[in-house]
Amino acid sequence: MGSDVKNNVLFALAALLEANRGKIMEANETDVQTFPDMDASMKDRLKVDDRKIDGMIRSLEEVATMADPEGRVLYGFERPDGLRVFNRTVPFGTILIIYESRPDVTIEAGATAFKAGNKILLKGGKEAFHTNSLLTALWQDALQQNGVDKHWVEYLSLSHAETQQLIKENTRKVHLIIPRGGEGLIRFVRENATVPVIVSGRGNNFLYIDETSDFEMAVQLVLNGKSRISVCNAIDKVLLHRNLPDLKTKVNELINQLAQKGITVWGHREVAQLDKRIQVDEAEATLYEEYLAPKLYLALVDEVKEAIGMINRYSGGHTAVIVTSNAVKADRFMQEVDCAAVYHNASSRFTDGGQFGVGAEIAISTQKLHFRGPLGANELVTNKWFVYGNGQIRE
Repeated sequence: MGSDVKNNVLFALAALLEANRGKIMEANETDVQTFPDMDASMKDRLKVDDRKIDGMIRSLEEVATMADPEGRVLYGFERPDGLRVFNRTVPFGTILIIYESRPDVTIEAGATAFKAGNKILLKGGKEAFHTNSLLTALWQDALQQNGVDKHWVEYLSLSHAETQQLIKENTRKVHLIIPRGGEGLIRFVRENATVPVIVSGRGNNFLYIDETSDFEMAVQLVLNGKSRISVCNAIDKVLLHRNLPDLKTKVNELINQLAQKGITVWGHREVAQLDKRIQVDEAEATLYEEYLAPKLYLALVDEVKEAIGMINRYSGGHTAVIVTSNAVKADRFMQEVDCAAVYHNASSRFTDGGQFGVGAEIAISTQKLHFRGPLGANELVTNKWFVYGNGQIRE
């Protein structure tokens, strides 16, 4: 499929989203009303408003204007005998993505996969059925307007058991699976899939405040990192250097700011002695937990080495932040922390395909192969060797 056709489909879908704003929000309201007891985090991910539709349209337009990821020459070589060897990017084939609650994934995942030349099977959660069904219908309308088979983008309305059967038996000839969900889903896919898997893992992101830091900046980075509780790039744990000047005063200030945002603060017994509003929790399990709630955990550490060790042990491998004026410490932190994205004096909330300039994303990978971090269209290709000759044989 040519680049012009791909781009025309994406622009056509953007126009359809604009023309059907009312219908999309009406379908979404049906979904929201169908599950009135969902928690705040789930509801935030599910809800579609004008701002989210604007984001979907913007992502389609950004992907359409990107260079085509398919067919790029990664390596070229001509042997003395005239044999020409090229390594080029090619699509994976058919991608299955399993996700919960977020209807914008239906647009962004489809856009990234399609731009890279892949077909995509979308398995969303039951809570977003009406929204996802309408968005998929618009996808297929855009495809057919441009003479493309509508089955390039399909929505799978499957039960839990049927989804598990699909993963185990690969009845749809899938070439890659991307699970975006809880630990149970990811574990099941890893243990039962017969094709490659890219894990869009949990957040549980850490921010470390060094003894030499701009504390006002640190507070703002914590608050921004907690500005949305439902996203995987939110901050859940804050580590403070034990020798931070005026530690008690600064912890009080941080708690004041968090309390104004309705965020409860927990921590180990030592840090809780600095402010009576900190609730004590010394269970190691909480250090592994992604909260997806208005909750933050504080702990004290002796040095950057201890902070690095805690992050590498407990975090989800997604994002980590250091706040410091010491460039040497920052470099050590960024080199040694084992996360997909590491920051010096900036908010964790930038870990996002659009913010990183890759347009729409299909997932944020927390594993090291085949790519790490936000996966855009450029990361949804594999490679293949093309060799051209005129009768050469190997002696």
